[in-house]
Amino acid sequence: MTDLPRQMRFIDHGQGGEPSVLVPATGPVPLPKPDEVLIRVQAAGVNRPDVQQRKGLYPPPPGASPVLGLEVAGEVVAAGAEVRRFSVGDRVCALTNGGGYAEYCTAPEAQTLPWPNGFDALRAAALPENHFTVWANLFGHGRLSAGERVLVHGGTSGIGVTAIMLARAFGAHAIATAGSADKCRACEGFGAELAINYREQDFAEAVRAHTDGRGVDVVLDMVGADYFPRNLKVLARDGRLVIIAFLQGHEVEKADLRPIMLKRLVVTGSTMRPRTTAEKGAIAAALEDKVWPLLARGECLPTIHASFPMQDAAAAHALMESSTHIGKIILTVGDSTA
Repeated sequence: MTDLPRQMRFIDHGQGGEPSVLVPATGPVPLPKPDEVLIRVQAAGVNRPDVQQRKGLYPPPPGASPVLGLEVAGEVVAAGAEVRRFSVGDRVCALTNGGGYAEYCTAPEAQTLPWPNGFDALRAAALPENHFTVWANLFGHGRLSAGERVLVHGGTSGIGVTAIMLARAFGAHAIATAGSADKCRACEGFGAELAINYREQDFAEAVRAHTDGRGVDVVLDMVGADYFPRNLKVLARDGRLVIIAFLQGHEVEKADLRPIMLKRLVVTGSTMRPRTTAEKGAIAAALEDKVWPLLARGECLPTIHASFPMQDAAAAHALMESSTHIGKIILTVGDSTA
């Protein structure tokens, strides 16, 4: 690392608070551990966990960088002694353990993947967090298979868009919820067979009507709270409810649990950040085997709603919290078009 600078720019969130707390700062370039690569960041994805961490509601695990940012794309500029696959100069994207809102970021080699053919930095940075999350939860815990139906809440979020497209690519059928007519049309454009405006319809009734009362095999839920009993209602026999976030709260009052027994339902969920490097590495290997070929063929491409220079991270977070976006929000660092 003798040719690399010792200092870099990053985004500091201080003691946390509103988006305005996000300001540029200067700090040391991180040193890669033996199993890590050091990436010169060209683009970094903005995600809901970043917003929660900024607010002080999602602290990083022990040993992780306190800097925001869970996914990056860029060029490998250094590698630890145990790194075998990637070399200096390789273009990669990575699911990081933190530190993505910076000019340089480390990531375990196991959580690092090559850019799919034809991708630039913006598209590559839009992949890791959504694809790791969707693959682990929808196809792992949710066991979605060809011919089944999945209900995807938040269909125009980065995760929602990814879930709809991958479900369709692997032979399943997606139904999505969204908060406006424009967003519903977008969901249908991504491949949903039905999009429900939850502000105008009860999604449970709409799903049951669309499926002639059968329901869906999997629900991918990031809303929580009062969606829980309705999610149980829309699940078919042997259905699986997979919870990945609680945007509307994590407490449920007066839920009828009988459908779980009567329909043999499975209620599960997970978070990505606390998983071990080995667990995340297994997900990365599955993605490279099953999903990266689709991306290289121009299928299931990520949708970029907006990009902001890294110093405008506050504006990016304000957009994220407005929930008016469709797809991914990206921060650019240096030349992101290479």
